[in-house]
Amino acid sequence: MLTFLKFLTESPPSHQFVHIDFQAAHCSVNCKIKRLIDIAGALVGIAITAIIAIPLAIAMQFDNPGPIFYSQTRCGLKGKHFRIWKFRSMVVDAEQKKHLVENQASGFIFKNENDPRITQIGRILRCTSIDEFPQFWNVLKGEMSLVGTRPPTPDEVASYKSYHWNRLRVKPGLTGEWQANGRSSVKDFDDIVRMDMDYQHKWSPLYDLQLIFKTVSVVLTRKGAY
Repeated sequence: MLTFLKFLTESPPSHQFVHIDFQAAHCSVNCKIKRLIDIAGALVGIAITAIIAIPLAIAMQFDNPGPIFYSQTRCGLKGKHFRIWKFRSMVVDAEQKKHLVENQASGFIFKNENDPRITQIGRILRCTSIDEFPQFWNVLKGEMSLVGTRPPTPDEVASYKSYHWNRLRVKPGLTGEWQANGRSSVKDFDDIVRMDMDYQHKWSPLYDLQLIFKTVSVVLTRKGAY
């Protein structure tokens, strides 16, 4: 309760943030067209994931033996917890070694351009965003959308100020404003929040499609990826 009251009383550091009641879901959450796009995209994505899973599993055993998939608890719409899935891109004990790696980002995100925990196969997966493909399952289940906000971890959300919660009024997405217009080159969390809020203001099913196509272009050129 004290944490909740703290969220309500804190103010954003800049007029660039517009405070919105984070208890109210964004209109995109209940849009049937957006959901149909999600389902169609998820079915295609799951089919591709199934095709590439076997050769990836073989390659991983030669590079860094261990499970092919990696799962983690993330926060979705209104902070609700769900389990996200990825192709494993780091060594098996990556979480235990996190404290040994410098965080080059600012705010409630963790980024390091030369993270030593990333495997050789993992670097390829990240540069091409193939590591994200298992999340099509999360999209099909309705926990995520093709387009939304980056799903934060519970420890990140625990440190949120009130205006940060506004970004969780939409479902988390495989891509979004941040991924399409900056990706890992944007290292300040407040900049990511501004981009997430900008997405909410500009949202429409057509804008979602524009971001999807732009993301494909960004991934193919490997812009801002590591």
